[in-house]
Amino acid sequence: MVKEMKFYDLLGVKPGVSDQELKKAYRKLALKYHPDKNPDAGDKFKEISQAFETLSDPKKRKIYDEGGEEALKEGGGDSGFHNPMDIFDMFFGGGGSRGGRGSNRQRKTKDVIHQLNVRLAELYNGATRRLAIQKNVLCDKCGGKGGNKEGAVQQCTQCRGTGVEIHIRQLGPGMITQMQSVCSQCHGEREIIREEDKCRKCEGHKVVRERKLLEVHINKGMSDGKTVRFQGEGDQHPEMEAGDVVIVLEEEAHPVFTRKHHDLHMRMQLNLSEALCGFRREIRTLDDRILLIKSEPGQVIHEGQMKAIDNEGMPHLKNPYEKGMLVIQFEVKFPPSNFLTDAKKLSQLQSLLPAAPKVNQEFSKQELAEAEECNMQEYVPTNNAGRGERAGPRGGFPSGHPFSSFFGGAGHHRQDSDDDDDDGTHHAGGGGGGVECATQ
Repeated sequence: MVKEMKFYDLLGVKPGVSDQELKKAYRKLALKYHPDKNPDAGDKFKEISQAFETLSDPKKRKIYDEGGEEALKEGGGDSGFHNPMDIFDMFFGGGGSRGGRGSNRQRKTKDVIHQLNVRLAELYNGATRRLAIQKNVLCDKCGGKGGNKEGAVQQCTQCRGTGVEIHIRQLGPGMITQMQSVCSQCHGEREIIREEDKCRKCEGHKVVRERKLLEVHINKGMSDGKTVRFQGEGDQHPEMEAGDVVIVLEEEAHPVFTRKHHDLHMRMQLNLSEALCGFRREIRTLDDRILLIKSEPGQVIHEGQMKAIDNEGMPHLKNPYEKGMLVIQFEVKFPPSNFLTDAKKLSQLQSLLPAAPKVNQEFSKQELAEAEECNMQEYVPTNNAGRGERAGPRGGFPSGHPFSSFFGGAGHHRQDSDDDDDDGTHHAGGGGGGVECATQ
């Protein structure tokens, strides 16, 4: 029993969620609410990161489950939360290292994370998808300098080539504060180019936009969340190494099959006749083959029973000729009430089925004679079932019923007073002008 559900609700998971499901939930939300894609979703991105950091750490999760956020703040876990961007970078393999505050000297430009929706059949058979990207490349006319003339590019005199300005303010006698901001003249570029000396092609920006087509090879057996990395295909910058384009595969739901590791699971509904007397069914596989399955007469299939077919599951990534199992879970559909109205045929059917059990011998004849005969009716759960609310039959009790004053009349249910206390794809790491992706 957990004290708070906030972190679980943020990620859209339930208590007891597995590590795999937790990572999948974080991946979807992190790509959706990343500040480079949704600039106004910074707070949401931070909350998602904090929730994932807590629930992915067994020690922190235990503390949160027992005491909620308050327990974490009181020092039950490690000190504070990590930077949400660091968590994102570690999760997706990380882009270039971050420089110090105000520094523009990064080893690499940011990696570009793009989510690519793929069908289960593509993960089964393998496929090649094309991805068109728009990215920044060094201007070939000025060589990434921003100007063609000798001496056109000069160090900014305002910040002396640091890219930042230092402001000192006096708060009171003997009290001062120091603030740092991006240089207002060079805008953090550390260099300035006179308007007349700017390159006519890139207009002094040193980079231009270029379209490139990437081929994403999906190998047999790849799984949901698998990444395909294109090294050096991210945005270019004259003073940094180009980052990577990272494609994250997102498996689409299939109408028949559900993947669980190397196995494929499916449900199959049988009617009562098939379950008792045998059946014959066909299954179309993900590579468009037809499998024939059947049960022999007299071989009974029970509700919820599971059977498996070897080597008809998902291919192993490292050895695609080896496959998991196809697991079939059977559902037995019973006929509707009064499907057999002929008393003679009903008697014949009863004689063919196993005999009904005898009357329970633990009761005496006297007790059986005094037993109260009851009528059963369909159970209709309410929204608050299991939380103290008592539900009458569908539509409530009719007016004049002995219980109508307690539970409420037709269409109305009384709620216990205890309930009154309840409390109320695509990520471009470079920001604006960075890599843009489109699948084809």
